[in-house]
Formats: sequence, C-alpha cells, structure tokens
Amino acid sequence: MKYAVISDIHSNLEALRSVLSGIDAIGPDAIICLGDIVGYGADPNACADIIREREIPSVMGNHDAAAAGVTEPYNFNSAVREAALWTRSELTKENRSFLAALPDRLETEHFLAVHGAISDPDKYILVYRDAEPEFSLMGGHTLCFFGHTHVPAHHKSPAGPERHLINPGSVGQPRDRNPRAAYVIYDTESGIEFRRAEYDIRSARKKIIEKGLDPRLAERLSYGY
Repeated sequence: MKYAVISDIHSNLEALRSVLSGIDAIGPDAIICLGDIVGYGADPNACADIIREREIPSVMGNHDAAAAGVTEPYNFNSAVREAALWTRSELTKENRSFLAALPDRLETEHFLAVHGAISDPDKYILVYRDAEPEFSLMGGHTLCFFGHTHVPAHHKSPAGPERHLINPGSVGQPRDRNPRAAYVIYDTESGIEFRRAEYDIRSARKKIIEKGLDPRLAERLSYGY
C-alpha cells in the first residue's frame, strides 16, 4: 500500500492544489489528512470542498473545531482568533457540518492518525520528550502520524517494539523556515518519504490581505515560520 499524508492545510488553496497535483502524479492508494483543513488562510470553503468531494479521510484539528463552533478560540492569540471567527462566518452550512463531524483519530491497517497527540489533540509534539509518553498509547500500531506543529519530524522509540511518530509538516503554513508546502508519502514496503512542493505564495498572501485578515498571517508564508 502507498499512502499520501497531509496536514494543516489552513485554508491555503494554492498550497493544497500544488500538493495534490504532486500526489496525484504518484498515484497513492489513499490520501489521509491530519486536520486543520481551515484557519489562518483565505479559502476555507474551497479547501473543505476539496477534502470533502475527494472523500479524503481526515481527523479534526483545533482550527476545524473552532471554525465549526465545536469549541471557542479562547486560547488563540488575537490575530488567530479573528481568523477563526472570520472562517466560521465564511463557511457554508455544509462545510461547518462536515468539519464538526470529523473524528479525533483514524486507524488504518498500517497506522494510527491524530492531529496533535494520541493523549491530547491539542498537545504539541515538538521534541523527543514530548513524543516519548505517546509511544505507550499506540496500542497495536507501530506507526502514528500527527500534525499540529507544522514542522516535519520523525521520533522513534528507543527500545522494542520499535514505534514511530511522524509529522509530515504543514501544507498551508510551514514553520520550519522552509516556505514550500510539506507532505509525506508512505509506502508500506519502502517506508517514509518527506516531500515539499512549490506553490504560488504571492497569490495566497494577497488573498489574506484582501480578506482583511491580519497581515502577519500573510507575511509568514514567505518565510516558513
């Protein structure tokens, strides 16, 4: 089996289209999304439409939950809270319902998929000490994909049975000082391949400004932070 794993699209239509173009050229058996389809960017409905219409299984991210009204963005900073509430007002009823119904986790024959961490969907796994307590929660799985940090990562358990926690990075708002859209190809025979895709950052930035969202949300796209 060959999978494409994407995460943290954040309403960045240009990045999503570029990544899916690269994925479609590879022709995986399935695409999995680790959540945060919306938030930050200018095209929440277009991004949600693509995930929904292509029937890409996805978990619920914290921005999806806030945009759908499942949670309130009390712990977001002012710029991000404003974007979350704007997204909520922009979403169609169909897309709000779609986001609100997303599960906290997905399980396939080959891996577990969550947004933040197995223990807590809002937890950030940034370094190994964050990952270490999650290995014992993987049950019968030896591989778990997670998102939320926007930084590609691979954490491996120090002792057997060998377990792996892998973050594909962010499609729509990378934070590893590389502005190209990030994703992963997982082949059950050959393993993990981290990939990047160029996209039209200028257009994505321009639309954020035109929608009246905080300019910092546009600026960061050019620098990958």
